[in-house]
Amino acid sequence: MKLFFRFAMLALVLVVVALVSAVTAMRFAIHGQEVEVPALVGLTPSDAGSSVAGLGLQIEVERQYYSPQIPEGRIMTQLPLPGAKVRRGWLVRVAESLGPQRVAIPDVTKQSERAAEWNIRRRGIDLASTAEMQLPGTAADQVLAQSPPANANQVAAPKTSLLVTVPADPPAYVMPSLLGQPLGSASRTLQDAGFRLGNVSMALPATSEASPISTPSITVIPPQPSPASIIVVQTPAAGQKIIAGAVVNFEVR
Repeated sequence: MKLFFRFAMLALVLVVVALVSAVTAMRFAIHGQEVEVPALVGLTPSDAGSSVAGLGLQIEVERQYYSPQIPEGRIMTQLPLPGAKVRRGWLVRVAESLGPQRVAIPDVTKQSERAAEWNIRRRGIDLASTAEMQLPGTAADQVLAQSPPANANQVAAPKTSLLVTVPADPPAYVMPSLLGQPLGSASRTLQDAGFRLGNVSMALPATSEASPISTPSITVIPPQPSPASIIVVQTPAAGQKIIAGAVVNFEVR
């Protein structure tokens, strides 16, 4: 019994030692791959790339900004910050300085979107984004506002955003019921409201189930719609949403 107890204790000690060794080895392996991010602000992207390459890191110029303090072509910000612990292979993102602002922001309001974009790009400025809005009483495809405004100073990024007008949606209405009304008066009502009269056809007569009677062949001229014809079917149906200028079709009798 004592011998068994000694073997059990020895096995337990060996297991504990193995676990401690594994955890220690893992911690050394993880921390052995960590490096400290160096300070890159003030360096050129090329020099910064060489500096981090020896540490197993990578560099990416993510943005460019105007800066009166940092010379053109030098790094002005970095992420992660200097001194941060990261794993090898980590990507360090930096922003490059364009130096002091040297271009004047043009006034492109009241221009078309295409003309405004051309005036912006020919000055070496990028178009950041374009937002659209409807403004009743204002022509479509016209620049309403811009950011930064014209002749702005201390601009951070060499980009301009525009707010451009787009055509307003036509007004919408609910289709009324015109069933049972004469075609002539219904047509005038539609046209006065800004709608168009489409196809007008005669409704098919109801078929009779009586046995057919032999009659001599007679040519029958089908009836034609007239202003006095009564509307029995309308398309779109009553209650549907329609827009100004929509076409309305009828079947009459």
